[in-house]
This record gives sequence, C-alpha cells and structure tokens, in this order.
Amino acid sequence: MRELNTRTILMIHGAFVTAAMWDNWKGYFEHHGYKVIAPPWPHKNLPAPALRQQHPDPLVASIRLRDLVHYYGDIASVQAETPIIMGHSLGGLITQLLLQKNIGAAGIAIHSAPPLGVYSLKYSVLKSSFRPLGFYASANEPYLLSFKEWQYAVTNGMPHQQQLATYEQYAVPESRRILRDGLTAAARVDFGKPHAPLLLMGGSHDHVVPASLVYANFKRYKQNGYLRHFRELPGRNHFVLGQPTWEEDAAYVLDWIRTY
Repeated sequence: MRELNTRTILMIHGAFVTAAMWDNWKGYFEHHGYKVIAPPWPHKNLPAPALRQQHPDPLVASIRLRDLVHYYGDIASVQAETPIIMGHSLGGLITQLLLQKNIGAAGIAIHSAPPLGVYSLKYSVLKSSFRPLGFYASANEPYLLSFKEWQYAVTNGMPHQQQLATYEQYAVPESRRILRDGLTAAARVDFGKPHAPLLLMGGSHDHVVPASLVYANFKRYKQNGYLRHFRELPGRNHFVLGQPTWEEDAAYVLDWIRTY
C-alpha cells in the first residue's frame, strides 16, 4: 500500500450540469491539503440559470468529446505536478480517456459514462438517454432536460423539493453532439493498455449509469497488473456528488488515494 505522490486534483464534471456540482468535493479535498481545480467545460462557465436563459446556444451545441479530452489534457499538462483526475458521469469517461493517453497520476471515475462497446439494455438507461440523444432531432441546438426528466434520470428517489432545488441550481442545456460522440470511436478505450491506478464507482440507484454498467466497464480492463478497483455505492443515484452521502463517498476516495 502506498500514497499517490501528488497533491493536485483535476475535477471534471459531467453533462447537463455545471462545475458547481464539485463545490462540496472541492472544499473537502482542499481542507485535506490538496490543490483542486474544477474548470467548467468551454461555453459553460456561467451559473446554471444564466445558461438556461441563453438556451438554445449554438456554442454549447458545438461541444465535442475529443475537444474536451484535449481541453482537460492541456489543463493537466500545465500543472506543476501531474494531477489525480476525478470525473463524474461523462467526466468519468473523459478521465478514462485521459489515463490511456498517460495523462494523470491516477483516475477516479464516479458513475462513469460507458466507453464505446460497453452498454446496457436496462429500461432505465434507454429511457434516460433516448430523448437527449435525439437521433431524429437536429444537433444544431443543445438539449435541456425537463424537470420531469431530471427527476427520473438524475435525482430519482429524492424528495420533490430537493429535486426542484437541484434542478434550479445545476441543470443546464447540453450538446447532443457530445452525447452522440459516446457511441463513436471518440469514446474508445484501449482496455489492455497500461494505465495509472483507476477507481470506478457506481451507484445502486442510478438510472443513467447503473452500477452494473460501471462494473461491466471495470471488467473490460485486462488483468495485466495495472491497478484498478470497483466500488458499488448503495442508494446513490446519478446526483451522487450532491446527495447527503457525498462526504462519505469523498472520504472513501481520499482513503483510496492515500492507501491505494
């Protein structure tokens, strides 16, 4: 057992939300002595209400997966020390894609969107993704989840008032292009390639990325001596970063970083 020899963490948020999703986690790891950077995606650097007010914004609609991988790779490369990369949802997939480029001292992928070839036919996954992907709709406009869709896909199981408050605070329009990129070669992970230590975490109540899908992602990595772990989080939905249990999950990640 050893501790990762870096005190810098790069946090990458997912789709349909802003970097504010990391606020609690950022404060937690800073309290424990880490330098934390949580930059927003390009064209998503405003509070959620302002981004919704600008909808439909063609700049948001233009966001692509390969561009984000380059964007966060460049941010990682200019740090004084190689950062630990921590991503949620689509940010988890970006974390995996960066590790295979030898970027990052380690990766923590929380409820990671699946790479190409890893999929689930569960009803909740199909229901959550069908309208946002919108294969028969134009990709020239971003897609904004309705509150009803947010309730089902992101905050299922939470009290109505909490669901409403989180929608107001975090929900933003998203690029259909980047969602569809998850079904292309842009999302391909070479599971046999050497990589830095990787922790994949999945929530038992997540409708978008169920724990079984995260575990299937984890199992694709070859048994080649490169450290990877899987942990299922009981009762967590896709809003895992902001659920009341967030500090428990952050503490687990901190312990993993310290004793991997």
